[in-house]
Amino acid sequence: MSLLIGRKPVLEAINSGEEIDQVYILYGQQGGIVETIRIAAKKKGIKCNLIPLDRFRSITNNPNAQGVAAKKSEQKFYQLEEIVSSSKKSLYPLLLILDSIQNTHNVGAIIRTAECCGVDGIIFTKHNSAPINETVVKTSAGATEHIKLCQVTNLAQALLQLKEEGYWIIGSSLSDDSKVYTVADYKIPVALILGNEEKGIRKLTINNCDLLIKIPMMGKIQSLNVSVSAGIILFEILRQRSTP
Repeated sequence: MSLLIGRKPVLEAINSGEEIDQVYILYGQQGGIVETIRIAAKKKGIKCNLIPLDRFRSITNNPNAQGVAAKKSEQKFYQLEEIVSSSKKSLYPLLLILDSIQNTHNVGAIIRTAECCGVDGIIFTKHNSAPINETVVKTSAGATEHIKLCQVTNLAQALLQLKEEGYWIIGSSLSDDSKVYTVADYKIPVALILGNEEKGIRKLTINNCDLLIKIPMMGKIQSLNVSVSAGIILFEILRQRSTP
């Protein structure tokens, strides 16, 4: 991670689409450009923290900070075209799509499982998704260094592009018309979608799926943690593809 300091540099970085992890604003800073920073960060789905002086000083003592600082992610992200091209080197290409998953521990655990299962790349929604920060990297046990990550602004457009490239879009959903995950045939180019921890896959995303799958539930709780669901489905895909 690298640190940005100063009101203008932070605002310019947010507006230019740079990968900002978090924004820090010193208590008492308000009005003008500070409010503009808060609004811009919210629109981009970037967490904005109001913090006391002692914590702000622990982040930076630079007098040019003007009560505003931001952590910039140094995680390498690939273009969608790069991930598609790379995945097609596999016998059965497999991409994982995370639709607005916001818990960093979940994201890290999913990345770790995905790397273990041979996923060729992971696509994230750029807005309303957890940042790829230290928590994600640590929870992934270093898997972020071994799997290609991609952020997209318009997921619906990305799904159409994947369909044109020959991928079957499979969404994990509790919808009534979802099939049990074990009956699907995964020996094809697959882009698997997992949705938000509470709301699941968005309706627009579901409308772009070729197939919906679900994990049968026997208890009173009707849904699993998304990282657990990822493990169950990805290892089923691996099992099928490893079977002659």
